[in-house]
Amino acid sequence: MKLARLFVWGLGLQTRTSEGETLELTQTPRLKNNERTLVIGVGLKSEPVGEIKENLLELEELVVAAGGEVVGSLIQVLPQWNPSTLIGTGKVEEIAEMVRDSAAQIVVVDHQLSGVQTRNLESAIKARVLDRNQLILDIFAQRAQTFEGKLQVELAQLLDQMPRMVDAWMGSLSRQGGGIGTRGPGEKAIENDRRRIRERVALIKKKLETVRKSRAQHRSSRRRHEIPSFALIGYTNSGKSSLLNRLTGSQVMAKNQVFATLDPTTRKIFLPDGPPAVVTDTVGFIRKLPTNLIEAFKATLEESAEADILLHVVDLSSPNMLRQIEVVEELIEEFNWQDKKIIHVFNKMDVAPVERQFQIRQFPRVFVSALTGQGIEQLKRLMADSINEMQTDVQLYFPRTHEHKIFDLSRDTKVIRKESATEGTICYAQMTPALMNRWREYIVK
Repeated sequence: MKLARLFVWGLGLQTRTSEGETLELTQTPRLKNNERTLVIGVGLKSEPVGEIKENLLELEELVVAAGGEVVGSLIQVLPQWNPSTLIGTGKVEEIAEMVRDSAAQIVVVDHQLSGVQTRNLESAIKARVLDRNQLILDIFAQRAQTFEGKLQVELAQLLDQMPRMVDAWMGSLSRQGGGIGTRGPGEKAIENDRRRIRERVALIKKKLETVRKSRAQHRSSRRRHEIPSFALIGYTNSGKSSLLNRLTGSQVMAKNQVFATLDPTTRKIFLPDGPPAVVTDTVGFIRKLPTNLIEAFKATLEESAEADILLHVVDLSSPNMLRQIEVVEELIEEFNWQDKKIIHVFNKMDVAPVERQFQIRQFPRVFVSALTGQGIEQLKRLMADSINEMQTDVQLYFPRTHEHKIFDLSRDTKVIRKESATEGTICYAQMTPALMNRWREYIVK
């Protein structure tokens, strides 16, 4: 039975053998548990060597997070990329030898590969080859738990795989004509499957649009009730979920691993001298974040885009702290969030060197430990102050017949003090412009 080769994983497609038998292309894990893995760091001479080494170390962490076992690593710095294999011919032979000596089953390259480059490398190395984007998508596929998360990951996989399908079918045909007017080469199998992928992409986008509208309705409800919102953003594994648990008393899953959180989680928080607010935990960022992943997770990222204040959580203990801050700040600019109020939260102060705090240039800032609770009260006060900065001192007068509405006012905002008047009660509170519009009939001019 002859079956054309396909470089697409996890698409749930069907194909036909040359005998006409229908086969289901089901999802197979790209990186199995304890699979022996070689990691290859690559870069151009125009890039700093230190940065290439940092990227390689991070790639090793990603392999471990995906369940693989790193058995060796290699770096090559090139004057320019090799179109057929990305890396140099001599280095390909060296990698093939390392694969034989270490009995490695898979090779992961710290750069995006085309379908042709992947095929050529696998043919020369005699092992499966993945690139950084595929590895990150594999981790996301393992972590996705909710219906929305699984849809987002599948969409990212489909968008990632479509350009890799070039020449993957090696010219095989899915059907050939058998009568007058039907003779000819027919539709190529790759064209057939591209069409099916486009149809699936359109369907998933339609479903995710429904999710996006649902999230928008929740945000609109919060805006109507003037509930201030915070969003936790930051590099992956910086402790955002642990911080959410510490701030709100919730029990969101928090693990010491990259991309432990994919689906946004919103919890209520009570701040000292401030109105009730909500905090949302979102997916973490990373270097070279795949463009397809950003496209697929638009609905999730909108939670941060619509937040009143961003909490940029930084791992103070990471040796690559400064570089991680740069990556997040670059993405903030890419998403046009730079005009938002940002509080820089330096987490893991309990395990970080004290001198690391003197390298910080970001303001406003606070040093905390989500694990021990150090600095949490200071962070809450800073959050409350940030909300109060958005508000204006307002004086309201309630006649006796409307004094029952003071209770509703206290639910919308903090009432600073109340004074009895001859015919009613005077209240002093802080309000945002939208809240002032709602209570305008009681505001004293």
